[in-house]
Amino acid sequence: MKHLVLYILTAIWLPAAAQLKVSPDKRYLHTSTGKPFFWLGDTAWELFHKLDRREADRYLRDRASKGFTVIQAVVLAELDGLSTPNPYGDTPLIDNDPAKPNESYFKHVDYVVQRAESLGLIVAMLPSWGDKWNKAWGQGPEIFTPQNAKAFGEYLGRRYRKYPIVWVLGGDRHIENAEDRHIIHAMAEGLKSGDGGRHLITFHPTGARSSYDYFKDATWIDFHMSQTGHSQDSRNYRFNRRNLSPVLPHLDGEPRYEDHPNKFKPGEFGWMDDFDARQTAYWSMLSGACGHTYGNHNIWQFYNGSKPVSWARTHWTVALDQPGARQMGFMRRFFEQYNWQSLQPNQSAIGKDNPETPEYEVAATSADGRLLIAYLPYGRKTTINTSMLKTVKLKLSLFNPRDAQILPLGEFKNEGSKSIVPPSEGRGSDWVVVVEGL
Repeated sequence: MKHLVLYILTAIWLPAAAQLKVSPDKRYLHTSTGKPFFWLGDTAWELFHKLDRREADRYLRDRASKGFTVIQAVVLAELDGLSTPNPYGDTPLIDNDPAKPNESYFKHVDYVVQRAESLGLIVAMLPSWGDKWNKAWGQGPEIFTPQNAKAFGEYLGRRYRKYPIVWVLGGDRHIENAEDRHIIHAMAEGLKSGDGGRHLITFHPTGARSSYDYFKDATWIDFHMSQTGHSQDSRNYRFNRRNLSPVLPHLDGEPRYEDHPNKFKPGEFGWMDDFDARQTAYWSMLSGACGHTYGNHNIWQFYNGSKPVSWARTHWTVALDQPGARQMGFMRRFFEQYNWQSLQPNQSAIGKDNPETPEYEVAATSADGRLLIAYLPYGRKTTINTSMLKTVKLKLSLFNPRDAQILPLGEFKNEGSKSIVPPSEGRGSDWVVVVEGL
C-alpha cells in the first residue's frame, strides 16, 4: 500500500510555483510561506530554442507529472542559439546585440515560462550559455561586455519580475580573467536592478567545479551550484561536504546524464543509465544538498533524429519515459516523507570499512537524533551504527529507489549497531536503509 500511495502522488501531484528564499540556517531553500522547497531540476537547456509551443506543453506536462519542480533552460542557447532561429523563425537578438532583444522571440519564452508556472514549475533561467561571454569552445560568438551584460540582465529582470524564476549565470564555462568576472558581476547587477531582487541567483560552472570556486565572496550569489560531469568516476558528494564559508545552500546542477556516453567514449566505456542517475541523486541528498538536478542526454538538446550532439541516440519524446526520470520523482517523494532539510551528513553511521569505490555508502542523520538514512549503491550487506540515535527502540525498513516499494523489516532494540542484508545486490540493485526512532 505504501508503494501504491507514493506512486499515485508522484503521478498526479503538482507543486505550487512560488518565489524562493534561502532558509535562516543557509542550508536549503524555502517558499515565501516558509515551506521547505525540494529542488528537483531537469536540464532542458534548449527548451526555448528548439521546441514549439505544442512540444513545450508536452515536455512540461510530463515533467510536472513526474514530480519535477524546476526546469533549467537557456535564453541564448548553446546550439547556435544566436543564428539558428526557434521553430517560429525568430532569433533572440537583433544584430546579435544584447541591447536589442527580439520581441517575437521573447514572446515565445514568455509562453513557456507562463505554461511552466501554470503547472507549478519554477524556471531556472540562464540568460546565456557561456560561449557568448567566454568562447573557450562551442559556437559563440562572444557578444557580451560588462555594459551590455548589465543591460541584458535589466531587460530579463524587468520582463520576468512577476514570474517564479531562479537566475542561473554562467553556462558551463570557467572564469578565466577579469573581464569574464566583470561580465558576470554586471549581469547579476542588472538582474537585481530589473527584478528588484525578487529572485535568487546562482552560477552554473563547467565540469568538476562549483560556483563556490569562483564566487564564494560575491554578494549577489544566493546558493551554490556544481557541475559534477558525465562520468561514472564522478563523486558528487565531495562537493556538498566542503566547508563553505560563508555557508550557503548547494546542489548539483549538472550530474551524470541518463543515456549519456560514459566519459564521452561510448565505444570504450559504454553508456550511463538510470542507476548512474539514481546514485548521484542519493549520494547528493545524503551529503547535504538542498536538492538535485537530473539530466537526460537526449532531452537537454531535444534530440529529434538529426544532428546529434555527443552521440545522442534516443528521440527526446521517447527519452521522456526512460526510467531515471520517474525514479527522481520517487526520490523526491521519499525524502519529503521526512524533515529532509534537517538531515546532516554522518558517515559514522556506516559501521564497516567503506572505501570510495562505486559501492561507496553514504548516510545522514536528523538533528533530533530520531532518523538515520543510508544509501547502499550495490545493495551489499552492511552494518549501521545506531548509537547516535536517541531512542531505545527503532524501526527498520528498506526503500527500493527503482520502484518506490517499501520493505518493512520490523522493530528492534537500539543496541548500538544493526546488520542489514538487502534482498538483492550488485550494480543496479541499490537500496535505501531507513532507521526511525520510536
